[in-house]
Parts: sequence; C-alpha cells; structure tokens
Amino acid sequence: MKKIFKEVEQHVVAILKRDLPNNLFYHGIHHTFDVLQSAEEIGRHEDITEDEMLLLKVAVLYHDAGFTKVYRNHEVVGCDMARADLPGFGFTTAEIEIVCGMIMATKIPQSPQNKLEYIIADADLEYLGTEDFWRIGNTLFEEIKIYLGVESERQWNIIQLNFLKTHRYHTNFCRQHRDPMKLVHLHEVEKIVAGYD
Repeated sequence: MKKIFKEVEQHVVAILKRDLPNNLFYHGIHHTFDVLQSAEEIGRHEDITEDEMLLLKVAVLYHDAGFTKVYRNHEVVGCDMARADLPGFGFTTAEIEIVCGMIMATKIPQSPQNKLEYIIADADLEYLGTEDFWRIGNTLFEEIKIYLGVESERQWNIIQLNFLKTHRYHTNFCRQHRDPMKLVHLHEVEKIVAGYD
C-alpha cells in the first residue's frame, strides 16, 4: 500500500512541479504537502482504516492538481485527472469516485458528506486555526490579487472576516484543537475591519 502511494505521489508531484504557475503563492506545491501532513494527522485522530488513509492521501495529491490547467473550478479538473490516472495504479472505479468526492469536498463553500470528506475539508483549511494564519493568509491575498482581482487590503480583510464567520470545522479533532485559535483570529480581523471608515 505504501508502495502504491509513493508511485502516485511521484507521478502527481512531477506534474505539479512542471505545470503549476509560479504565481500560485498560496496554492503552490507546498500547500499540497501541508494538507497531506494535516490530513494524515486528522485521519489518525479520526480512526480511519489503512485503506481509507490511502484514498485520503491520494485525494490530497489531486485536490489542487487542477490548478495546472485552470484557476476557477480546478476541483473538477483534478477529478478528471484522477479518473484518467488512477486506473493505471490499480484503483477501482468505486475507489476513484471516493477520491473524487473528497476532491470536490474542498470546493468553497465546503459541503463534505462523510468522514473522509470531513477530514480533507478540514485539512485544507486547518491554517485558519493555527499560528500560521496571518503568514499563510497573506500568501492567499497575494494570489487572489492576481487571479480574482481583489485589490485592497480592506477588501481582503472583509472577505476574510465573512469567511471566518461562516466557516465550520467538521472533525472532532479540528473542533477541539483549531476552533479556539480560529476564534482569536476572527476577533483580530473584526477589530481591523471595525477600524475602517
């Protein structure tokens, strides 16, 4: 099983290194590795099986692979890539659909439907409840200035505030370990936005 994952990882990482645009300051290959680490940690705490962990980790590899081709709706493209590639690694149609369900669960606004989808959704946005919130958030701001036309810090902080107000973690692990700091960040952003005229 570890061998299969390593083969898929080598394949996808090669694509990401070759084809991801250089100005994806947030969604670069480092983000995929961060989410992989988070997903494994959350998955262990949520007591998933080895088989489920394999599917989870494969889904993480593909969850932003669509950025190699498009920015908006990259999740759909990531699913297409997974459907094209994974039979060659011995995955069944049913397993590939589970993987695609997880990829789609990372689409904003998130609406995960089962435990594996909860885990990947939370892993993708775990930074909201960590000490890296401001550092990582700034990379997202730099990226969406280019891709989504967000121009000012004011505009960005209002987006952040609305996002933090509506975001919910789905796993017990993140509710317990990430919600408290996420609330701190929410109050910090609220203060910044309240200071605007």
